[in-house]
Amino acid sequence: MKSQFTLPTLLILLGAAVLNACGAGAAATESPAYVEENYAMEAAATEAAPAIEEAPPAPEADSASGLTEGSVYETGIDGNLTLTTHLVIKSAEMRLLVEDSNVAIDRLTQIVGDTGGYIISSNVWNQTHLDGINYKYATFTIGVPVNQFERALNRLRGIAIQVVNENASGEDVTDQYVDLQSQLTNLEATRDRIKSFLEQSQNVDEALRINQQLSEIERQIEEIKGRINYLQDRSAFSTILVNIDPKLPEVIPPTVIPTSTPEPETWRPEETAGNAWKTLTSAYQNIIDILIWFFVVLVPIFAPPVIIVWAILKWVMRKPKKPQQ
Repeated sequence: MKSQFTLPTLLILLGAAVLNACGAGAAATESPAYVEENYAMEAAATEAAPAIEEAPPAPEADSASGLTEGSVYETGIDGNLTLTTHLVIKSAEMRLLVEDSNVAIDRLTQIVGDTGGYIISSNVWNQTHLDGINYKYATFTIGVPVNQFERALNRLRGIAIQVVNENASGEDVTDQYVDLQSQLTNLEATRDRIKSFLEQSQNVDEALRINQQLSEIERQIEEIKGRINYLQDRSAFSTILVNIDPKLPEVIPPTVIPTSTPEPETWRPEETAGNAWKTLTSAYQNIIDILIWFFVVLVPIFAPPVIIVWAILKWVMRKPKKPQQ
């Protein structure tokens, strides 16, 4: 009985060992098609998921600012504001009325140097006033560190006798920065996964297809890094546009008195004859109009009474005939 029970048991164990060996061989000789399909499924899952499996879970974000609570971000500048929890792009535009443009330009350049900024662009030109004198105008676009923004504005106001116009604004780009950082993390993890697939490729055709996918991911990574650097630089340095206008003297234009004498009129007989003919025609027209009114209106109104009065007078004044002797 003991030998009959041991033989089936050995057969079962031998079959299980053979099956395990076949499965291990199939896994070791995995086809390229299976690798590519597995890569495609992994890439799709990585793009659909908000974070990859290997990435550590992100802490909860602050609903008010969109920032990760307790986290800091590089701003790219030296000093006390190297690390901050907000990225704000500040900009301003000013129009300054100054007494002397040359002095104002020198003071503006000094302010830029004192605040650790730089001149992005400048434009200086001369314009002739009514008094015949050329006056200098200028437009400067300067960049100053974000922690010197309000100080620079205050000092720029001091070089003007009047601030004609001033406009300042700020744009909070923290949410964009956090979103770009998350995208960068996901893309870098996807790039590492594709590199592992590239190492497992078994022919040149498969390696080329995987390398093409890798190039596209790396291009997206570089674009996002460029956008992140742009946001860091723009939030680290604020932009100020300064327009400098000189104070112009008031000029009263002189009153121009005409000195030319009128020219004598020349004799024009054809014009005189034409005027005379028009006058004669108008006179005949007026006479004819009067006659029309007389015969059409006055005669029918006054003729019957006149005839009646005349007949009565004639009847009254008629003398009786004397009898013949």
